[in-house]
Amino acid sequence: MKKTMMFVCVLLLCNLFVFAQAAGSRRTVHTPEKSAIHVPAQEAAAGLKKIYSNLGSSKTDRYNGEEGTVIQGPNVQGADGYYVFIGIPFTPKSNSHVTQVQAAVQYQGIGPTNQVNLSIYGDSGGAPGTLLAGPVTVTNLPDAGTCCTLAVANFTPVAVTAGSLYWVVADTPLTGTGSDFLGVWEYVPKIIPMAVGDPYGWFASSADDLPAGEVLGSIP
Repeated sequence: MKKTMMFVCVLLLCNLFVFAQAAGSRRTVHTPEKSAIHVPAQEAAAGLKKIYSNLGSSKTDRYNGEEGTVIQGPNVQGADGYYVFIGIPFTPKSNSHVTQVQAAVQYQGIGPTNQVNLSIYGDSGGAPGTLLAGPVTVTNLPDAGTCCTLAVANFTPVAVTAGSLYWVVADTPLTGTGSDFLGVWEYVPKIIPMAVGDPYGWFASSADDLPAGEVLGSIP
């Protein structure tokens, strides 16, 4: 039986509503809205096409800035080496090349490091498998509870095949700079699989809501 993990006390100090989960499951948090004014999301670079997206169509309402799933590095104060990484799946409809990922990842404002890594992985039995591109470190993330700025990662073009499953993963280094990051990947309302990674490995997880983001690139 997998060990049930206790939540770090720093989350409670932030007045977040955190729900205890068994290892390999996600931690949903409510992030109180910090501003009623929504900042428009960044525009994709000219010429890029959508390979996958679950973001809302309005630039000022692309995701829910008040609820998401925790991303936690192993060196967050009180974590004792326990980490939570998040991956969302996508399946290209056409053979394509991924050059950019945009994700609704935000900073909880706890700890000194405001940065996260975004990567592209292949699939292994319904969870992230082989690293295909990245990690790309994205810094200066928006504060949790705001909308609708996105974390943007640019990649050297990586080929993806129509009908095959791939993963966008948000994680941190296991040591050093960034390993103390505590953040949240904000949701869009969906009922779809996602993956959670912790020291026990990657686990499939059902989601009432899905972390928000899109995959962009070129489609021949």
